[in-house]
Amino acid sequence: MDRYCVMGNPVAHSRSPWIHARFAELTGQTLDYGRRLVAPGGFVQAVADFRREAQAAGDRAGGCNVTVPCKFDAAALAGDRLSDRARLAGAVNTLRFDADGGVFGDNTDGAGLVTDIQDHAGRSLAGARVLLIGAGGAAAGVLGPLLDARPARLVVANRTAAKAEVLVTQHAAVAARAGCDLAAQGLDALGRGERFDIVVNGTATSLAGAGVPVPARVLAEGALAVDMMYGPAAAGFLAWARAHGATGRDGLGMLVGQAAESFALWRGVRPDAAPVLAELRALVDAAA
Repeated sequence: MDRYCVMGNPVAHSRSPWIHARFAELTGQTLDYGRRLVAPGGFVQAVADFRREAQAAGDRAGGCNVTVPCKFDAAALAGDRLSDRARLAGAVNTLRFDADGGVFGDNTDGAGLVTDIQDHAGRSLAGARVLLIGAGGAAAGVLGPLLDARPARLVVANRTAAKAEVLVTQHAAVAARAGCDLAAQGLDALGRGERFDIVVNGTATSLAGAGVPVPARVLAEGALAVDMMYGPAAAGFLAWARAHGATGRDGLGMLVGQAAESFALWRGVRPDAAPVLAELRALVDAAA
C-alpha cells in the first residue's frame, strides 16, 4: 500500500483525506491517505516518523501535503530538489518521497487558486487589480501563478511591510515578464483610496478566529474576495465580503485544485477536480 498524508498544525479540520480518497476512486488508484499533527518545530521528525512507520508496516510512504505552519520547513527539507514554482515561492505544500530516498518539493497552491478564480468563479485575472494579504508560506505559494495570469497591478500587503517587500523582490522578474505593476505595502497603508477587483486573504486570521485584516475600503465595486480557508473558518470573511457588496469565495475550490496537482505528481494520473469539488461543496454546505 502506498501511504500519503497531510501534515500541519492544526490539521484535524482538513478535507484532504476525503478529496484524495475520491480521486483514487475516480482514477482506479489504491492508496491510503491520513492526517498527521505536527508538533511545533517537529516537522522534520514528523516526516521521518511517517516514512519509518510505513516501511515497518511493509508499505511505501509516497508523499505528503503540507499546510500551515510547515511550508517553509518543507522547502528546507527538500533542499535543492524543488520544482521551479516551489523554488520561486521558497515554500512547499507537496512533498514526494522518491525511490532513491530523496525528497522532491513542489507548490501546487497557486495553480489551484488561479484555476478556481478563473474557471470556477469566472473572474479573469488579466488586467485586474489584485490585493494579496499576507507574506507567509500561503501567500508565497500563490504569488508567482497570480502574476503569470497577468494582472495589471498586484499589491502584497502584510502587517510587517518588510516581509511583503522580500516577496516582491523575489518575484520582480516574474512581474516584469507579466507586465504587472507589483508593489509591497504594510496593512496600515491600505484603504487610502486604492481599490481592488480581487482580494485574496492569505493570512491565518480566519483560522485563528481573528477579524478581517483590511478595511472594506479596499473593495472595488463588484469585487471578488477570496479566503484561502474554507468551512466555518472562512465564514467571518465571507460575511464581511457580502456586507460590503463583494462576492465572497472560500478556499474550497483552491483546496481541490491544488490536491489534483499533488495527486498527478504522486500518481502520474490527473483526476477530474470538478465533480469532486461539487460533491465536497455539498458536504460542507450541509454540515454548515
